[in-house]
Amino acid sequence: MSTVEGPIEMTARMAAAVLATWATLILLLLAPSPLPEHWRYCIYSPASVGLWLLTMLAAPVVVCIVKWPWIKSGGR
Repeated sequence: MSTVEGPIEMTARMAAAVLATWATLILLLLAPSPLPEHWRYCIYSPASVGLWLLTMLAAPVVVCIVKWPWIKSGGR
């Protein structure tokens, strides 16, 4: 039996890794919401939101590279 799964299973695991990464990044973006109003501009400044958007694009690539053995083998 081969330990390498089919392309559909690999795509599903890769999609799960990307969605989990995005969910984590969204939670991190929303985490400072309960802070006082005068702190929010520093946290949600245009630069920090721009960096967050770049992270939304780059982080899934890094996660897929790091988790490639898991994606390829199916968690075995």
